[in-house]
Amino acid sequence: METFTGGRLVARMLRKEGVGTVFTLPGLHVAPIYAGCVDEGIRVVDTRHEQAAAHAADAWARLTRGAGVAIVTAGPGVTDAVTGVANAWAASVPLVLLGGAAPAFNLGRGSLQEMPQTQLFAGITKWSERVPSPELVPSFLAKAFRVARAGRPGPVFLELPWDVLSNGADEALAEAQVRYRTDARSPGDPAKLEEALALLAHAERPVLLGGSSIWWDDAVAPLERLASRTGIPVYLNGMGRGCLPPDHPSFFQGSRKEALAQADVVLVVGTPLDFRVGYGTEPTFAPGAKVVQVDVDAAEIGRNRPIDVGIVGDARSVLAALEPAARLSSGALAWRAFLREKEAERAARQRVFEESDQRPIHHFRLAKALDTVASRAGDVTYVGDGGNVVAVAAKVLRVEKPGRWLDPGPLGCLGVGAPFAIAAKLLDPARPVCVVQGDGAFGLNGMDYDTAVRFGLPMVVVVGNDAAWGQILIPQRGLYGEDHAVATRLAPTRYDRVVEALGGKGEHVEDPADLVPALERAFASGTVYCVDVAIDPEAAAAAGAAGYAV
Repeated sequence: METFTGGRLVARMLRKEGVGTVFTLPGLHVAPIYAGCVDEGIRVVDTRHEQAAAHAADAWARLTRGAGVAIVTAGPGVTDAVTGVANAWAASVPLVLLGGAAPAFNLGRGSLQEMPQTQLFAGITKWSERVPSPELVPSFLAKAFRVARAGRPGPVFLELPWDVLSNGADEALAEAQVRYRTDARSPGDPAKLEEALALLAHAERPVLLGGSSIWWDDAVAPLERLASRTGIPVYLNGMGRGCLPPDHPSFFQGSRKEALAQADVVLVVGTPLDFRVGYGTEPTFAPGAKVVQVDVDAAEIGRNRPIDVGIVGDARSVLAALEPAARLSSGALAWRAFLREKEAERAARQRVFEESDQRPIHHFRLAKALDTVASRAGDVTYVGDGGNVVAVAAKVLRVEKPGRWLDPGPLGCLGVGAPFAIAAKLLDPARPVCVVQGDGAFGLNGMDYDTAVRFGLPMVVVVGNDAAWGQILIPQRGLYGEDHAVATRLAPTRYDRVVEALGGKGEHVEDPADLVPALERAFASGTVYCVDVAIDPEAAAAAGAAGYAV
């Protein structure tokens, strides 16, 4: 058998796992891995910041429903990736971060970029460890993928010292790593399934709240069957968006507040009861509401509120088990009609903003124009990266298919725009990709539109430019007054010109009548094209005053 370097063994294990692309910012500490990737036919995509590399690997994992891999050099390379790892941790994404390190034989002597790295990630990964020798590289990589994808997915970090990557070990060690993880599913306790069915059968005002696990667990088909059979109102968040078509009779989007506040039974599938749904408590959830919670992680069930039925299982298996026997009471039909009426009322209020001719442009007018143009482009993948402008866009944009909506998730970090879009475009070059971001968010990883240009990845970048950190400015001013709303203003920078300087194209829009033509040019451009839109920094406050929360 041939002797491989530790770096080649890393690459061989990546190939065995089916990882065809890795994301990085180059550093000599991890150069042996790059050499191994070349030998193993693995594409190396170099970003302009390690945070972007981690975000791109995160998106790769989400879109493939596999594991994403980022490789960073020691010291500042590792620390720069922390936010990307933390975001994957909060969103339960199986990201494998491989970090370089000084040679083990110099440990503690003050080598270049030496620092305590595994401890840094201990609180935001499922496993953080140093690989002690080349011979153990395959088994540690096998464990990394096993841990990252088992149960509730999440990131892992492996530190790989220079000598571990440079020294040799037997190729057979990698070949010996077979069947090192299982793809078995968790179907749920039959008794608990029966309890859930009984609650649903007697519900007058049922609601299904589905999250990212609908996508991760490939539960789109059983969700559609359950919704079609029962007519239960379905609300989706995270990567659950798009898992029911916008025109499905059970799909609801604009009445969630009213639905949860009055529901008597809430079926929560694969989404945590966190701040996004008021922690599942009053007043967001109705007093006395019965809650059926489905999650692959038993520790998540019952967090923040008492649960009437807790089902430990993956979304696909549990929904498939519930669907054949699920029934709703006759009163549930009137409930659905009530919610549809609330949706119509909200749409009418929203339409006033969507058709506004004001200048600077209203957030809703921008979002409506984008939805109009994107629907003609067909099957667009959206990346949301920002505050108010993304919150508004999420209320307007129709996500037609599963896996077409990416946002950071519950950590709420900025900077995912370019990296997420790069991963999406690499995976499916023919599908249009559109980044919707605020001007503040552009400042984090906006340089990676250079990466998109270098790798020939056309995408549309829509920047809502209000020259402010709008989501912070408005509440800060409300709490403390205008003179205390510090650190919330930006310059009216022309982000289209920034993208042009990086090799793309762009234009600036101030007149709402110019929005649709500009966006049409962007989608037809065949390059990285930025539409920088001057939006009203006060629009969100005005909408709130009118009783419309953004």
